[in-house]
Amino acid sequence: MERFPCFQGKVETLQVSPLAKHGETLLNSSMNELLAKAVDDRVDDLVALTVELIRFPTINPPGDAYTPCAEYLGERLRRRGFGVVFVRGEGAPGDTDRYPRTNVIARFDGRGPGPTVHFNSHIDVVEPGEDWTMDPFKGVVRDGRVYGRGACDMKGGLAASVIAAEAFMAVYPDFQGAIEISGTADEESGGFGGVAHLARLGYFSKPRVDHVIIPEPLNKDRICLGHRGVWWAEIETKGEIAHGSMPFLGDNAVRHMGAVLDAFERELFPALDRKQTRMPVVPEGARRSTMNINSIHGGQTEDFRPGLPSPNVPDACRLTIDRRFLLEENIADVKSEVTGILERLKRERPKFDYEIRDLMEVLPLMTERDAPVVGAVAEGIRAIFGKEPDYVISPGTYDQKHIARLGHLHDCIAYGPGILDLAHRPDEWVGIADMVESAKVMAISLDVLLRGARPN
Repeated sequence: MERFPCFQGKVETLQVSPLAKHGETLLNSSMNELLAKAVDDRVDDLVALTVELIRFPTINPPGDAYTPCAEYLGERLRRRGFGVVFVRGEGAPGDTDRYPRTNVIARFDGRGPGPTVHFNSHIDVVEPGEDWTMDPFKGVVRDGRVYGRGACDMKGGLAASVIAAEAFMAVYPDFQGAIEISGTADEESGGFGGVAHLARLGYFSKPRVDHVIIPEPLNKDRICLGHRGVWWAEIETKGEIAHGSMPFLGDNAVRHMGAVLDAFERELFPALDRKQTRMPVVPEGARRSTMNINSIHGGQTEDFRPGLPSPNVPDACRLTIDRRFLLEENIADVKSEVTGILERLKRERPKFDYEIRDLMEVLPLMTERDAPVVGAVAEGIRAIFGKEPDYVISPGTYDQKHIARLGHLHDCIAYGPGILDLAHRPDEWVGIADMVESAKVMAISLDVLLRGARPN
């Protein structure tokens, strides 16, 4: 892959919250002031690192540029004294020699034994899509923002965690314990070649790691405790192929799938909309059960272009569903709502037949508010913003699911810069001031978790 020149130039003066600028008013200790200043001294570096990470087009699928991006991050951290290893997610979905699922894990051991704090960020991004007003992989810096695919989700958060760690290490070079930073693959497609693979190898379990912070973009004054549950499944309706001019000789699988969709519209979607949760999910609309139709395909594959399709009655139609469910729901009931409709159609509709395949299931997850990592990040938010944090639940899953279910490590939350609503959209951006303030929160969190610091 082509290497890009480093970001050049100075960042304009930032308008940050008074908390970050006036320690005597908002920062509650001289220790926090030192950490905040160390982050402020690295603003240009923070922007440059964010730009460089965006310039690696790590699009998933298929998994472009994972290796050069991981190598760039690893070399950056190696120069700062971290030990660096690369772990390929061999055997994971999508892993090939052309598109290896390359993960980087960097570790800095302090002067003695103590807890380990791990910052985990995914390096993959979704496709840019249409309607951009700029190159999505240039890393444009404009009006106090860095633009580009992945700026918000979540290369800005990754850069902020690196700067936070480096600032803490500069202020407290004799700390006890260890700091780890990882850049992992495939979060956007389930994380199986990234955190799931590493968790199976013990990278997210005690005694190696004690606390995990995932800098996902859920707003800089929020702590995300977990996520709703998810069930992905593929439904396939069956038919019989025949000549398209004589459809009565065959059995159209697409029409069968139309009956499935009609039943979903009339029965399932209204029922899901009536289900509410006590979980503090954001945005408000996600406090209900939801289901998305992720994809549908029937008939001949689309690789006939630029020719014409053959005139056949489709003998198969596949539909992928993305069901998000609540803490109050049982996974068996979630599945039976769908299979019940399919079984009824099989009884009532002539020739209707189907198969359903589970693709992924993850139970809802919510870390307790009194967990150590929650308290540490809350302390940083109080110091930098002068307010209590908002505690939220993500509408979608992220890699915390693998850390909990495979690593059996539950002292894990998501906290990072960026506005969730900007993720995956055209002209995605992250605010520079937001990254700076989030980096300060993360640096203070390290102080609490590694040195036991508390407000004066």
